[in-house]
Order: sequence, then structure tokens, then C-alpha cells
Amino acid sequence: MNDATRTPDSLHVTTLAERPELAGRLWDMKDGWPEFVQHDPLGWLLYGRIVSELPEYVLVATDGDEVVARAFSLPFALHREGRGALPDRGWDQIFLWAFSDLRHGVAPDTVSAIEITVAEGRKGSGLSGRMLAAMRDNARSRGFTEVVAPVRPNLKHAEPETSIHEYAFRTRPDGLPYDAWLRVHVRAGGVIAKVAPASMTVSAGLDDWRSWTGLPFDTHGPVTVPGALAPVHCEPELGYAVYVEPNIWVRHPLT
Repeated sequence: MNDATRTPDSLHVTTLAERPELAGRLWDMKDGWPEFVQHDPLGWLLYGRIVSELPEYVLVATDGDEVVARAFSLPFALHREGRGALPDRGWDQIFLWAFSDLRHGVAPDTVSAIEITVAEGRKGSGLSGRMLAAMRDNARSRGFTEVVAPVRPNLKHAEPETSIHEYAFRTRPDGLPYDAWLRVHVRAGGVIAKVAPASMTVSAGLDDWRSWTGLPFDTHGPVTVPGALAPVHCEPELGYAVYVEPNIWVRHPLT
């Protein structure tokens, strides 16, 4: 795509490279991310660098003066020696590979989705699909032939005990994925490839977990946390808890 595209309505999707004045407003909109997800250490450390160093891979949707959606992606070298396969560490590993490649001047060959977020009041309007399409178009316009995505399935939190391996390939009678966000990807041309069983890891002391969730975190073992895709493992005697989030890899060929 060009750096800006217009839909027939008032929505305007642009890269941050074209509209750098929007950088400070990316987090203005109210979204539904669970608090604990925002404490993944790699995301905490490197999100700001996407904005400052790779703004051409950040998409922002505005409606008039209102920011209504954002999308982050990262270019990286998937087919570099020693890689090749989509990583089990998913989201976290893409951050490490992408910024290592950037530091060492390694030419990227693939773009990974990092986040697509729609403002709470705009959910259900098809805007997530528009942002995914814009991300695909943006990658294609920059010469890439594939976008990959470590997808956070948006209905999995309702059944945290279910195996991600079963959930990833569950379908409806019409053959489309059971999960709504996975359906958006498949309808856009994506193919479910594999599971990323350890896509994000958040470890913290129990006081942090209590603050983030409002739960006591006083018993040993799995704790069901609202918004989590799998139980959080609690070690009260040792004073910490760990959440390992599974995602689902989807490949989007662009040719």
C-alpha cells in the first residue's frame, strides 16, 4: 500500500512514518488488554523502539481526530541460517530476532505481526480485518512475500484449561476456525501453521500479580486469571508466579 489509504468511510489508515505526530497518541484509546500482558519484559523494553526506529511498520487508524486502531509489525530474517522454522517462543522470539537483525544489519525477508488493537468502542465493526489487510499491503509494498503472525486467539481465555494444540485446529461446521480472530486471519488468506507454546512469558512477585489481577495468589499451583489463555503457575512459598502464554502461528503468503 501507499503510506496512507482511505476506506470509503471516514477511516484513515496511515503508517507512523508518514504521520509521526501520532506517535504520542498510540495508546490514547481505551483497549481491552489484561494488565499482566503489558508486563512481558521484551515488549516492555522494545515497543518504544518500534515506534522510534521502525515507524514504517506501525499503522494507525484515525476517524477524524480520534485514534481508533493501531497495528505493530516487525521485519526479520526468518530464513537466516539457524532459523527457518517459526519459533516455539513466538512473540518473544520475534522481538529478539528482529532487533538483533536490525543491530547487525541483517536484511529481513519476512514481516511478523506483533499487535493489532481496536478501540473498545469500535470492536465488532470489522476494523481488525481492515488493519490486518493494511498490514499485509504494507509488507507487500515493501517487497516482502510473507507475513506471519503469532496470533493471540481471542476466545481462548474462556477455556484456559483447554490444550492450545486442540484449540488451534478446532473448526466450525463450515470448516472455518472456531476462534473469531483466527477466522479473520484465515478469511484474509492466512493458513494456520503450528502452535507457539511459549510465545510470551511474564514472571513476577506475588504482590505484582495481586495488583494486576485482584486475586490472592496464596495457593500453590495453577491459578485461573481473567484474560489469561492458560493458568498462571503460583509458587507462594517462593514468592513468585509465572504465566506462559501460548499463541498460534498463522502464515500469510502475499504472492
